[in-house]
Amino acid sequence: MATTSIARPQAGVRPEGGGLLHRLFGRQPAGYLFLLPWLVGFLGLTLGPALASLYLSFTDYNLLESPNWVGAANYVRIATADPRFVAAMRVTLLYVVLSVPLKLVFALLVAMAFNRGLKGLPLYRAIFYLPSLLGSSVAIAVLWRQLFAGDGLVNMALWQLFGIEGPSWISNPRYSLYTLVILSVWQFGSPMIIFLAGLRQIPVDMYEAANLDGASKMRQFFKITLPLLTPVIFFNAVIQTIDAFKAFTPAFIISDGQGGPVNSTLFYTLYLYQEGFGFFRMGYASALAWILVVIIGAFTAFSFLSARYWVHYDE
Repeated sequence: MATTSIARPQAGVRPEGGGLLHRLFGRQPAGYLFLLPWLVGFLGLTLGPALASLYLSFTDYNLLESPNWVGAANYVRIATADPRFVAAMRVTLLYVVLSVPLKLVFALLVAMAFNRGLKGLPLYRAIFYLPSLLGSSVAIAVLWRQLFAGDGLVNMALWQLFGIEGPSWISNPRYSLYTLVILSVWQFGSPMIIFLAGLRQIPVDMYEAANLDGASKMRQFFKITLPLLTPVIFFNAVIQTIDAFKAFTPAFIISDGQGGPVNSTLFYTLYLYQEGFGFFRMGYASALAWILVVIIGAFTAFSFLSARYWVHYDE
């Protein structure tokens, strides 16, 4: 009597054909399934809207009617016939140039003070980090407006302590931007934590050798601390510069969304918001947004290109 042998698949060998997931994703479908939430978010909330805004930047779109293709007209107008764009760029660049270095210097000084040893350091570190969490909120912006108003706490302190009658800082175009710079510097907690971590990585024996050679504290700072801290300085500078270009909430609240007085607080993002949601020129606002992307990308690329000349790594 003839018998029929049935071939069984060897252990660990998948049968040909496989299931649907195997045909779509190969031999590791589980990995793609774990990535699926991120992929959906990236495609639906980041890449998709970015590509849509790129298309809208070449159209005349008012949010109510279908987009009307106008080519590069929005970009031509920005480059040749928009004085408010020039004013917004000037205010934003001045804000970046002032706020970023001051914030980094202040954060480094506080981090060096903490690095010398302090009882209750975790508590102080949390307290000094708190402004970085709250500084961009609407409540803090409202509080800042009250502090620097004509009858605010700052002017009250100036009058009580020095007999000086201060102006309305936020209503005077000579001083209004500097109040926002002070608010930015006050949010030094995030770079301070990063600086403190970098200072903890510097070998102590370098300072001991420098002390034996008679090097002063100032010389140790410029010859040991700063060179070994340049990677951290570079990281903080890039992150804080990008954040400064994107600043919006303080200027919006303090100037009541107008960028005044006399466009002195007209940040680029605030102008973009006005064009898109104030005047319903969403195509023009999309063009402004992409110009901001290019500007931030150019600053970041320049930072990385220049890093080879001043950032020192261990190797």
